[in-house]
Amino acid sequence: MKKPLSAPEVPAQVHHLEEGSSADAGQVPAVDEWEHPSSDGSEDTPQQRTNGDDKPAEESAPPSETEPAGSGEPTAPEEEAAELERTLALQTAATASNERTRVSDPVERYLSDIRRYTILDREQERELTRRFVETRDIRVAVRLITSNLRLVVKIALEYQSPWTDLLDIIQEGNLGLLQAVRKFDPERNIRLSSYAQWWIRAYILKFLMDNHRLVKVGTTQAQRKLFYNLQRERERLERQGFRPTPRLLAKALSVRVKDIMEMETRLATKEVSLETPLLERDRDRLIDLLPSEQPAVDEMLSKQQITNYLLERLEEFATTLTGRELEIWVRRLMAEKPVTLQALGNLFGVSRERARQLESRVLKKLKRFLGDERHLIENITFPLFS
Repeated sequence: MKKPLSAPEVPAQVHHLEEGSSADAGQVPAVDEWEHPSSDGSEDTPQQRTNGDDKPAEESAPPSETEPAGSGEPTAPEEEAAELERTLALQTAATASNERTRVSDPVERYLSDIRRYTILDREQERELTRRFVETRDIRVAVRLITSNLRLVVKIALEYQSPWTDLLDIIQEGNLGLLQAVRKFDPERNIRLSSYAQWWIRAYILKFLMDNHRLVKVGTTQAQRKLFYNLQRERERLERQGFRPTPRLLAKALSVRVKDIMEMETRLATKEVSLETPLLERDRDRLIDLLPSEQPAVDEMLSKQQITNYLLERLEEFATTLTGRELEIWVRRLMAEKPVTLQALGNLFGVSRERARQLESRVLKKLKRFLGDERHLIENITFPLFS
């Protein structure tokens, strides 16, 4: 950069005229040959002053060799040089500010970090992928991954939106790249990048779907398909002049109409916290309006009383049994770990079928014992604790 030119010194002849020390007072120019000085007291330029012979002072007395000729005011080249210096200073400050912004921006810093990794050509990639399949060397995997980090960024930019963090999308895409390197087959005669983009997109789409709402909107294959394609299919039908009804969307996406309506409802509604008060400054919350899944207290008490009464009646019935029937009642029908019919047959020295017949006879006796209260065991399956 050129240094700015210093202001030239005023010629000695001009000082001589200003001080009125001319050798010949009769040669002082007339008043009409001078321009009046400015109101702020600044001096006139040498070009406006002349000597007694109506010639400029510079011509009558050339300046000394040690002092440059010129006036006290900057000339046109000096103004251009000063303006150029100011422009370059502003550009330098702007460049420094941009550098500080790039350093402070995590995305820019990440991009600057991955630029130092070179991209592999086809032969290098084939050699490294084959070596990784044979040896599972982590260093080889790192080389394959780092050479494709820019591909992840390129795909992640397609899914960037104001409500998602680009670095989060890039991170999920990197996980997909890891999975692609792990499963890639170098004998398929395709580039790793062509294979990896499907895994990268799959991980990114799953991340977006899982974080689209606090409550997941896609838990089945059909719902995930709708989440990815419903809006796109609706726009396609509108461009073709069709009204995107649920039936038409279901036919185009090969899903049920019910699934279309459920997904539209989920995407159209917003999450509301159950702790939200019903009214401002109200203690009642939305959760207070939801029905409880537990049975009512009076219903629970009634069931508990019936159960206790039935157990008492069963204990009374057990006192009426003897021999094999009592063994079947204790070891099988009322036991926490009931024995099998085959074990009972072995115990009694009979076949399994005969043990089953003895069990049926005990149950028939129980019904006769309960009489009008036999409805208490209609919904009970024996063995009771099996």
